[in-house]
Amino acid sequence: MELNRIEKALMNNPVRALIQRRYEGAWLERLGGRVDGLRVLEVGCGRGIGTEIIFERFGAGEVHAFDLDPDMVALARRRLAAYPLERLQLSVGDVTAIEEADASFDAVFDFGIIHHVPDWPAAVAEVRRVLKPGGRFFFEEVTRHALERWAYRTFLVHPTGNRFSAKEFVAGLERQDIAVGHDFIERFFGDFVIGVGRRNATPGGTTTTAE
Repeated sequence: MELNRIEKALMNNPVRALIQRRYEGAWLERLGGRVDGLRVLEVGCGRGIGTEIIFERFGAGEVHAFDLDPDMVALARRRLAAYPLERLQLSVGDVTAIEEADASFDAVFDFGIIHHVPDWPAAVAEVRRVLKPGGRFFFEEVTRHALERWAYRTFLVHPTGNRFSAKEFVAGLERQDIAVGHDFIERFFGDFVIGVGRRNATPGGTTTTAE
């Protein structure tokens, strides 16, 4: 589901960028550490702010990033033009059908994209598929609690069914063998869930570290 015009404006402004850089990035790093030199995927890259954070704050060696909206990918290409092709790949793509090989990434980042997907468990399954055993999933997501607020209902467009609470999202990850445990936090009265999960080495098994 693509963003409507209002949400595009909200997600692509200096205030949103500041929140991502100063708060979301810091919380995710505290929960999951850095990804120095590793191969990383970002789902729903927008205009490329998250991709910059993955490079600059987390130290990724290589990033593949995609967005459902070609206009956002074009903006990201302009913002990230200084990065060479061997370090950055940008494309139009769908998180429910990721065009990458199984177990091909050390980490996946989601800066508030999966709550836009009507079949969000399918998106989680794809994240799990492309993660290496022990690979980390860094996520910041918007919960049902926020989406049912008047402002969200009036001005923004989101799937009307199959929404999740923070605990339901974490449980959905756990069902896909992405172990989160206590490595998540809720913010702004439960509107947001921020955390890091690790793909189990074997289904129903234990995790290994990707660091």
